[in-house]
Amino acid sequence: MIEGRIIKINGPIIRAAGMKSCGLYDVVEAGENKLTGEIIRLDGDTATIQIYEDNTGMRIGEKVVSGEMPLSVYLGPGLVGCIYDGIQRPLEDLFAASGAGLAPGVRVPALNREKKWPWKPLVKSGDRLPRGAVLGAVQETELLSHKIFLPPYFTTEEELDFVAPEGLFTIDEVIARTRGGKDIRLAHYWSVRAPRPYREKLGMSEPLLTGQRVIDVFFPLSKGGTAAIPGGFGTGKTMTQHAVAKWCDADLIVYIGCGERGNEMTDVLREFPEIIDPRTGRSLMERTILIANTSNMPVAAREVSIYTGVTLAEYYRDMGCDVAIMADSTSRWAEALRELSGRLEEMPAEEGFPAYLPTRLAEFYERGGRVTTLEGKTGSISIIGAVSPPGGDFSEPVTQHTKRFIRCFWALDRELANARHYPAISWTDSYSEYAEELSGWWQKVNPEWQNARASAMELLKKEERLAQIVKLIGPDALPDTQRLILLAAEMIKNGFLQQNAFDDVDMYSTPEKQVFILKLIMDFYRRALALIKAGSPLLKIRELSSLAALVRVKSRIKNADTAKIRDLENAMNEEMDNLEKEYRK
Repeated sequence: MIEGRIIKINGPIIRAAGMKSCGLYDVVEAGENKLTGEIIRLDGDTATIQIYEDNTGMRIGEKVVSGEMPLSVYLGPGLVGCIYDGIQRPLEDLFAASGAGLAPGVRVPALNREKKWPWKPLVKSGDRLPRGAVLGAVQETELLSHKIFLPPYFTTEEELDFVAPEGLFTIDEVIARTRGGKDIRLAHYWSVRAPRPYREKLGMSEPLLTGQRVIDVFFPLSKGGTAAIPGGFGTGKTMTQHAVAKWCDADLIVYIGCGERGNEMTDVLREFPEIIDPRTGRSLMERTILIANTSNMPVAAREVSIYTGVTLAEYYRDMGCDVAIMADSTSRWAEALRELSGRLEEMPAEEGFPAYLPTRLAEFYERGGRVTTLEGKTGSISIIGAVSPPGGDFSEPVTQHTKRFIRCFWALDRELANARHYPAISWTDSYSEYAEELSGWWQKVNPEWQNARASAMELLKKEERLAQIVKLIGPDALPDTQRLILLAAEMIKNGFLQQNAFDDVDMYSTPEKQVFILKLIMDFYRRALALIKAGSPLLKIRELSSLAALVRVKSRIKNADTAKIRDLENAMNEEMDNLEKEYRK
């Protein structure tokens, strides 16, 4: 234990003398309350430390003790369903220990040390195991079998001298021992700033399905991909992340509330346990880990919370799980960086943010990806970060730097949000670089996906150009071919892109239904265009009974009723054929 004394205090940043033998990023206990801190700079005998708790009342001369290990999280069974703060303190246990206020210096274990878990060994004494091998499993929840690994800091092959028999064990009891005398337990520590090792990084080949049509078809995200949701206040960033968390086909959700308002995070904490997971019929919390670090909590803990979240995600990725991280919001995290940088008296860059902002963003987003684990399984981490640019200005530094490190951009539009168009994802400002890589998967679902998607996006671009003319001269002055573009674009917006989260049918769309709906609308547009060129007025086409049914498919026909969609397609073609015969005569 290395002991020093506080010589300077500047908010959550303190300086301590006598810390010469410490290492960078070592965890310390500072002051009379033994507040948790982390060494972020060393200059000879003096250490600069950021404190992760409220240090009001701290005085110069108080003691600082280094634990001589980096800031780490405790990884083992019992993580799923928990609600932590930014440094992995369980908030429910903190409430039981100190009441509603987050009292400084309170210590509670990150995992329940008394609960006994049903251990089932998969190896035996004398086995030689490579790095990252599986020793056994624990049933963490009814749906999740929690694998117990040879911890990744064992960098060489190990021979087992002892393996505990099947039975009930706490996380602190020894369940295996190597020939070298190293004990292995159900849980182990891992530094939050060090990415966990894997065997190989893989390409993107499968989408993270969300059931939201504008995302899955227009701007798909791959499993292992990275996405950003930028938007001004009230445009629906948090609601979109909630929908993705509920409906996406990830095995585990890590939701990081990073610097958001307390009442918004309270809604998450109340709603998530009540949401029924559509995949299992059980509470969504049974596959969710929440990290709550609101705007009124210590600013330094906000900065470290996203590293805590991604480390927990990497742990479950190593079990072969597909994990989705929701970070809400990276702008508040960047503001914490800016505040800490100012107190460190560093030279500011654009808009006061530190010069290393792009590096920190890259470190976070690049920990996502699809990999082959040390065990040889395939796992993935998909990262979806909300960005809150002031005034909805996408040219500000956090949004611009984020775009450098993500490949999927779901831009939220203020006008769409005000018009109650949900999700308010702009089809003109958004993009996805995963569409080409995922085309093979979509071709197996429906070969028409690529053509329907490209045609619809081109039609929306034409409609946007025509909208400028319509504002000047009105739609009645346009020829029927151009008025048809306006009609078809409106059908795409209302019948495909807009989705009702409160409608039992429309809240989730299967990939098959998504492509069916879009293909129907595009087929209508092509047939109608041919009819207009043959002499039919647009007024006659508008009178077709199948036209109104097309827009209502999303909420009237259930996902499994593909036969009804085909019946509608046949009825539309029949009406079109009759109209075509009439005008050809």
